[in-house]
Amino acid sequence: MGVRPPADDDLSEPEVIEFGIPALDARLEDAAFPMSAEELRSAHGDLTVPYNASGKTVTLREVLEEIDREEFETEQELLNDAHPVFERLRANDPSGVLGQLRSMLPF
Repeated sequence: MGVRPPADDDLSEPEVIEFGIPALDARLEDAAFPMSAEELRSAHGDLTVPYNASGKTVTLREVLEEIDREEFETEQELLNDAHPVFERLRANDPSGVLGQLRSMLPF
């Protein structure tokens, strides 16, 4: 996913902030698949990936802990399996206006 940052008085096009799967995809451009989960942990485990537009991050190691697979034939397999993890993190994050409103409601 990606969102545009708030506009300022500058008339130039703002850059897009990448987070979630597109951010992970961009950070793994040089990874050579097939690759095991252990190889990913060793080579890229400390890689931090933003999971929301506020810039909250998660490490690839943490994402891999939640995926029940030990071998990835392609990067797309990894991205597909990581997608629910990023969605859950984004949904459970209390940052942002909606998250703050949800945390204040008694139900």
